[in-house]
Amino acid sequence: MGDDSEWMKLPIDQRCEHKVWKARLNGYEEALKLFQRIEDEKSPEWSKYLGLIKKFVTDSNAVVQLKGLEAALAYVENAHVAGKTTGDVVSGVVSKVFNQPKARAKELGMDICLMYIEIEKADMVQEELVKGLDNKNPKIVVACIETIRKALCEFGSKIITLKPIVKILPKLFESREKAVRDEAKLVAVETYKWIRDAIRPPLQNINSVQLKELEEEWVKLPATAPKQTRFLRSQQDLRAKFEMQQAAGGDDVDGDDDDEGCAPQVDPYELLEAVEILSKLPKDFYEKIEAKKWQERKEALEAVEALTKNPKLENGDYGDLVRALKKVIGKDANVMLVTLAAKCLAGLAAGLRKKFGTYAGHVVPTILEKFKEKKPQVVQALQEAIDAVFLTTTLQNLSEDILAVMDNKNPSIKQQASLFLARSFCHCTPSSLPKSLLKPFCAAFLKQVNDSAPEVRDAAFEALGTAMKVLGEKAINPFLTDLDKLKLDKIKECSDKIELAGGKKGGGAEKEKPAPKAQPPPEAPAKPSAPPKKGPVAKPAGPPKKGKPVAAMNGKGKKAVDSKDIVEAELSPEVCEEMSAAVLPASCMQLLDSANWKERLASMEEFQKAVEQMDKNEMPCQALVRMLAKKPGWKETNFQVMQMKLHVVGLIAQKGTFSKTSAFTVLDGLVDKVGDVKCGGKAKEALTAIGEACCLPWTAEQVVSMAFAQKNPKNQAEALNWLANAMKEFGFAGINVKAFISNVKTALAATNPAVRTAAIALLGVMYLYMGAPLRMFFEDEKPALLAQIDAEFEKIQGQSPPAPIRGFSKKGVEDEREEAEEQDDEGGHDVMDLLPRADISDKITSEMVSKIGDRNWKTRKEGLDELAAVISEAKFIQPNVGELPMVLKGRLNDSNKILVLQTLTILQQIATSMGPALKQHVKNLGIPVITVLGDSKSNVRAAALTTLNAWVEQTGMKEWLEGEDLSEELKKENPFLRQEVLAWLAEKLPTLRSVSPDLMFCVPNLYACLEDRNGDVRKKAQDALPTFMMHLGYEKMLKATGKLKPASKDQVVGMLEKARAVMPAKPAAPAKAASSKTAACPPAAKPLSDVITRDNLQVLGGKKAPAKTTAKDEDDKSGPIFIIIPNGKEQRIKEEKGLKVLKWNFMTPRDEYVEQLKNQMSTCVAKWLQDELFHFDFQRHVKAIGTMIEHLEEERDATISCLDIILKWFTLRFFDTNTSVLMKALEYLKLLFSMLSRENYHLNEFEASSFIPYLIVKVGESKDVVRKDVRAILTMLCKVYPASKVFTFLMDGTKSKNSKQRAECLEELGCLIESYGMNVCQPTPAKSLKEIAVHIGDRDTSVRNAALNTVVTVYNVCGDQVFKLIGNLSEKDMSMLEERIKRSAKKAPAAPARQAEERVQRAPPGNPNASMARKPAPDESSPAITREFQLDLDMIENDHTRVSELPDLVQHKLDELLEPVMIPEPKIRAVSPHFDDLRNSTASTINFVISQVASGDINTSIQALAQIDEVLRQKDKAEAMSGHIDQFLIATFMQLRLIYNTHMADDRLDKKEIFKLYSCIIGNMLSLFSMESLAREASMGVLKDLMHGLITLMLDARVEDIEDGQQLIRSVNLLVVRVLEKSDQTNILSALLVLLQDSLISAAGSPKFSELVMKCLWRMIRFLPETICSINLDRILLDVHNFMKVFPKEKLKQLKSDVPHRTLKTLLHTLCRLTGAKILDHLSMIENKNESELESHLRRVVKHSSSLSGFKSDRGTEKGSIRPDEKMSKAKVSDILSEIFKKIGSKENTKEGLTELYEYKQRYSDADLEPFLRNTSQFFQSYVERGLRIIESEREGKSRSQSSNPGTDPYNVSDSSSVSLNSNGEELKPAVYYERLKILRQRHGLENNTKEDRPPLTSLLSKPSVASSTDMLHSKLSHLKESREQYHQEQSHSHSHSPSRSSTPATNLDDLKKRLERIKSNRQ
Repeated sequence: MGDDSEWMKLPIDQRCEHKVWKARLNGYEEALKLFQRIEDEKSPEWSKYLGLIKKFVTDSNAVVQLKGLEAALAYVENAHVAGKTTGDVVSGVVSKVFNQPKARAKELGMDICLMYIEIEKADMVQEELVKGLDNKNPKIVVACIETIRKALCEFGSKIITLKPIVKILPKLFESREKAVRDEAKLVAVETYKWIRDAIRPPLQNINSVQLKELEEEWVKLPATAPKQTRFLRSQQDLRAKFEMQQAAGGDDVDGDDDDEGCAPQVDPYELLEAVEILSKLPKDFYEKIEAKKWQERKEALEAVEALTKNPKLENGDYGDLVRALKKVIGKDANVMLVTLAAKCLAGLAAGLRKKFGTYAGHVVPTILEKFKEKKPQVVQALQEAIDAVFLTTTLQNLSEDILAVMDNKNPSIKQQASLFLARSFCHCTPSSLPKSLLKPFCAAFLKQVNDSAPEVRDAAFEALGTAMKVLGEKAINPFLTDLDKLKLDKIKECSDKIELAGGKKGGGAEKEKPAPKAQPPPEAPAKPSAPPKKGPVAKPAGPPKKGKPVAAMNGKGKKAVDSKDIVEAELSPEVCEEMSAAVLPASCMQLLDSANWKERLASMEEFQKAVEQMDKNEMPCQALVRMLAKKPGWKETNFQVMQMKLHVVGLIAQKGTFSKTSAFTVLDGLVDKVGDVKCGGKAKEALTAIGEACCLPWTAEQVVSMAFAQKNPKNQAEALNWLANAMKEFGFAGINVKAFISNVKTALAATNPAVRTAAIALLGVMYLYMGAPLRMFFEDEKPALLAQIDAEFEKIQGQSPPAPIRGFSKKGVEDEREEAEEQDDEGGHDVMDLLPRADISDKITSEMVSKIGDRNWKTRKEGLDELAAVISEAKFIQPNVGELPMVLKGRLNDSNKILVLQTLTILQQIATSMGPALKQHVKNLGIPVITVLGDSKSNVRAAALTTLNAWVEQTGMKEWLEGEDLSEELKKENPFLRQEVLAWLAEKLPTLRSVSPDLMFCVPNLYACLEDRNGDVRKKAQDALPTFMMHLGYEKMLKATGKLKPASKDQVVGMLEKARAVMPAKPAAPAKAASSKTAACPPAAKPLSDVITRDNLQVLGGKKAPAKTTAKDEDDKSGPIFIIIPNGKEQRIKEEKGLKVLKWNFMTPRDEYVEQLKNQMSTCVAKWLQDELFHFDFQRHVKAIGTMIEHLEEERDATISCLDIILKWFTLRFFDTNTSVLMKALEYLKLLFSMLSRENYHLNEFEASSFIPYLIVKVGESKDVVRKDVRAILTMLCKVYPASKVFTFLMDGTKSKNSKQRAECLEELGCLIESYGMNVCQPTPAKSLKEIAVHIGDRDTSVRNAALNTVVTVYNVCGDQVFKLIGNLSEKDMSMLEERIKRSAKKAPAAPARQAEERVQRAPPGNPNASMARKPAPDESSPAITREFQLDLDMIENDHTRVSELPDLVQHKLDELLEPVMIPEPKIRAVSPHFDDLRNSTASTINFVISQVASGDINTSIQALAQIDEVLRQKDKAEAMSGHIDQFLIATFMQLRLIYNTHMADDRLDKKEIFKLYSCIIGNMLSLFSMESLAREASMGVLKDLMHGLITLMLDARVEDIEDGQQLIRSVNLLVVRVLEKSDQTNILSALLVLLQDSLISAAGSPKFSELVMKCLWRMIRFLPETICSINLDRILLDVHNFMKVFPKEKLKQLKSDVPHRTLKTLLHTLCRLTGAKILDHLSMIENKNESELESHLRRVVKHSSSLSGFKSDRGTEKGSIRPDEKMSKAKVSDILSEIFKKIGSKENTKEGLTELYEYKQRYSDADLEPFLRNTSQFFQSYVERGLRIIESEREGKSRSQSSNPGTDPYNVSDSSSVSLNSNGEELKPAVYYERLKILRQRHGLENNTKEDRPPLTSLLSKPSVASSTDMLHSKLSHLKESREQYHQEQSHSHSHSPSRSSTPATNLDDLKKRLERIKSNRQ
């Protein structure tokens, strides 16, 4: 009970994770009560349990787990934060709950999963459940399936995604477990309820019995759709409705509910997996398809047909395949092949769907032409093909091609074209079959109904009947006015028989019903008032499109022609008089032709009154106007009478039903008077009235033709002026431009200037509506005239056409709107359709096409030039351009950018020349233009954008937004492409009234762009977001975020909210002509970035400060500006080190860096200060820095805790151009570093590397005052950061392109050397001086002088040695240097003397290098310069005269950190003032010591290594090194490089010292790699460099010259073995693979180096069976993949040695043998598996090994397979040898097999092995021979081996055996290997020296074959270990070498340590 009372006192959350099960049970019970009690779902109490919930469900105690599950369920149900635990908890439920035997546990687990779905985490739950289906435990699989089924049943298919479920069902049906199959069946039945027949295709391949059972179950299901019964938290309104319905009886459901509850319609295609077929095409397909033999062509087509039967194909470039099939259909004479090719095309179109649309326009003309074939099977195949192609595109895109064959001479083609249209119409709706599209088709059908061929007539009737069914009679009748009743009845009869696709009702039927039932959205008919399918298609500012809205509003013009074209017979004069007399007064009739003008005037007045009073229906217009023409008629001489007559004509036209017959009667007279000074105005009014009555286009055409038929220039001029004005009043609708052009050209050529002026003015008005294309008609005019026209156009440029005020008064509003919509679709095209177009298809010759596709770029350019000339000559072209689109598409990807630009120019030409018909080429030629926007060159992108806009101007946006092409472009991770496309969409989308729903495909990629790593892409995506939302709606876009990761989703949803606030309104549809202005264009949406950036994000990611500061804000500013966060800086450093955040390294700061810094600052900087720091106004930055200066002293600790982010913020200011900010920043930095120096703070590496490089950039500033401050800061930096490291940064600064920066850095380097001596030069004085001396030859004078001054400074420090350090200089540079040294000596003789004197005082006698150590300590009066980073080890080691004055070495006690370290009082210099800090921080101490390891001074490095070794030797202290292993190894291999490159080359250095340093390094490494826990911390990159250094050392011939060099190499060899054994196996194997790759790539690399790396690899391979479990195979295979990418099989075989190839092959074979087929599951890290041969190689190996597995025999009987029977049969001998060779061939039994083979040969010396070796590789044969020789030599040597173990297996070379263990698993003694080595040396003719030292590894392992050399590597390294132990004892006694001596492995190390201790004791 005492124990109980202890845990009962604990808080609930601690009880829940207690080790005692009772405590946990109690904790879960209390937690359950707590969860049920908390009412606030956002209570902070919930957060305490976030990390514990997984433990609730995975508790190891079954009883406790049940209670934990109940508590977890309550938590998920009630906690707001529960969603964060979804992944962990559900995976725990799947793995630990679903396998429980208790039903209650399983039930609770399911409830938890369903509850997670309810709280909006369906995707994550489903993902974990689907993962659970791969579990090996069938209980878990069954439970997962059951949970999925239950979720689907309750939540429905809108919440549960069906695609992954359907995808995995076939696999579940194949399960061995009946329970799994039964549950899968239930899931299939449940899925069928929701998606019906869509589930059938994916399940077609399951077992037929199972499919039959399913069919039976499906039949039993009710026909009604299921309903969702459980709802998400966001669907509570639906839940309330559902509950109300249940309460009301459940069946009474209204239509709305039906829509919500019913399952969405699922396309079976969407559930299928796409199949990639292009790579599966036969390799010789394109050769065979061109073969002369039809059988070969048939074979090729059959292969394609088999592939195209896949119902869903993966997208790709099918251009070549489509072209090949098209060629067969068009040109192949064999009809069987044509049929096959058509089937292939149909399969491609059906499998690709919309993605095939690109190729549709390319193949349809060919198919239509091929309909001339009469064979039924061919026709049927072609019909299927063209029908499938139609479904991938739109009728609009195919219309040109179809219309082109409607007049074909061949009746079969006409018939099939009409039948195709009839079938296509069935799939159309009134909205997708506009009148503009139907009109040309109907015209063609009307011709065909009169065709002589009955089949053509029937087809035309069927097509017209289908159109009538779709659109209704009202819509189709206007096109059928010329047909007689019989034909109309035939059409109606056909219409009645038609059944539309999907059982749709026709347009007519829809309109007749008063309350039609709602149809599904895609099939719903367009209502007359609905907005048009397509919005305005171009920028409103562009002149060519300005007429479109006007044309739309005045669209009734066309309808008026149709409805008012009243055919009126011409009346005789007698009839006219009779009719007139009936309505006019008698006096009026009598006086009309009176000779007295006054009587005529009085008569006209009565006439006018009578007309005004007449009713419209009673007015005989023709009779009245004929009466007016009665003598004198239009020859009236009195202007008053004439004016009255003209006025009356206008009245009659306005009030009566005025026909064209009536108009003809008066027009001639009106035109004759139009130029009259007095009557012209009335004549024009009358003409306007007639224009309104008879439609302007017809009236204008008559007027102009009559005017130019006369010779009166005045009439001509005024007629043109009237027409110009009439166009403005009526609009441009229906105007026949062609009719005017010739007359306008005549007018322009007229001699009368008034006529020419009127013509130019008319052109100006026409330009308002037509735009640039109008000018093309007049390009042939004289330059002077053309200049006048251009001047007129210039005046009009930018103006908008006025709103029409006439021409619609007699129309109903409804008709008006309908016509407006129709004209909106086609009005813009009318103008372009008027232009005469040339057919250039015959000029696009095959020769030109081949030229454009030629390999030679000059030939390609020649072809493009020819094409450009053809288009220029034609001016306006027809859309039929043959194979041109495909050829030009290829040129858009041309490697020569000049040709890409030329192609883009040609495409712009085509756009202008082809006009609106360009639409059909958008998919195959327009979309590739978008791809060019991703080009890296800005001029190419600009040209592509210009081309794109030129195309859109002609085609509109509709075609570009349809399908998935645009989303595919956005999917490409090309920042340029994404930026340009998003900017283009942001510009275009706001101008559209409606868009294709396919725009939704772009949304996922838009969201990806919002998180793109490129800042510009993100900004453009933000700008585009509101424009997408204006068309798709907020709800749809919000729903699309459901598939994003949680973190991404939150970010995107926030952006959507912001975008919602600035979403532009859609442009209003022009409804009423009278009230709308055509000039009005929709305002472009304000880019989101403009709205957000200023207000919220600012220039650098900050927030806009409020304009007024309130009292509350002032209060907020009173607190501290920096907040101390415990371990905050360490955490930031850890995150940057672990690459969790961006490393602070850039050329210019990108947005993501600014945002990251802002996030880091948010926790430790006052909010108001952060707002100031990230404000866009630089004055706020100055203010913020001022505040920081004020708080610097009082908040010193807080400033230091935030130092890293403060320095990072100042690096951003270095990129500002404002000088005041920069000066203020430098002022603060000077104060900051001064404070840091006083506080004895030292910058860490992360702070330094993120600040110093950017500070050094500013040292090159042009302003002197800035440079001066930066130099001052650099000087102060050396007090808080080692000068030697500052030196390295300055050296990097000398590489700048800025000459001022180079000069200043060189000057600063000189100052450092002067202040700190030569030790400051890193990595070595020689290397750094050589780099400095290079600048003596710089072009810039200041740089040269700075370099010379620095070298002179070095000369002053170390004398003539400087000439040796700087290396070879040119004569010129050397002379300059010598001259400068002489001058400096003359100018300042005293200074060097004083320095020399100081050096003499400090330097010990007999030490010639003492002068290079460093400057003496400064005066007592001056502040002390710290020297903690430098050790005068030369002085300490060699000075024996002043021992008492030397300081002790600082000893860091890592185990007693709190105990002060006693440091003797220094006599030469003060010990670093920051050592106290170091003692208080283990990490700082270790960092300091490790930094000394890489020192350029040998003694410094040895001392540091000795201290580290002391730590490593003690197990209790060794753990302190954890976390510093990489750092230590880096320092070590840097020291190895330093020795190799510098010390070994320096003749002045004692080689014994170098040997001592090598020994310390190797001793340290051996100690480190003897501790596996520390060794495993070494990362891959560090291990690679370490191995590189060690192998380089083994190959260094100079080492052998050192005394005991052989022993050193032995030690290195042993160290290599230790590294291979103890390191993380994944890291070391990966490191070796990368190292091998690098060594093979390097041309300068030694073949020996590669050989040793491979030997290490073979050793790793041998131990793979033991280490395979600890290896990350995914990473290893990724490295192998990268290796094989660089070195494919062919390239490997080209190497001089085949060993690398065999090494790699062996590694892969071993991995395959150990893991089997599962190896293929470890390719997950490889992005593109096709880049190397790895996957295919693995599959071959796996397949081969599986085929061999069936032949393995029982190993228990193998040992008895050899019997000493001398008379065995031949068959028996064969069997025995077969078994032996099988053993040799298997890794496990190689030794045994070879031993048995050797014994067999001993017994049967005449045995013939040739038959068994004949079919094997040369490698295997030599391997067997070598193995037999080694066994023989070992057995011969046994007699001489005194200590060899008789139980030891003699074979030592096997790949798979452990050479260092005997049969009992004991380690073999070294003597065995000595003996074997002697035998091998004798065999190879090598002398055995009396000296038993081990030769270098390279000589021992030189050039044996791979199998033996690599297998023997371990044994030889073990031998080296023994030798090393002997050497240790020899060193402790004498220098003689005896192989019999041995010692412990630590002897050598202990000896070194003792020697170091002696050195230290001598100095005390």
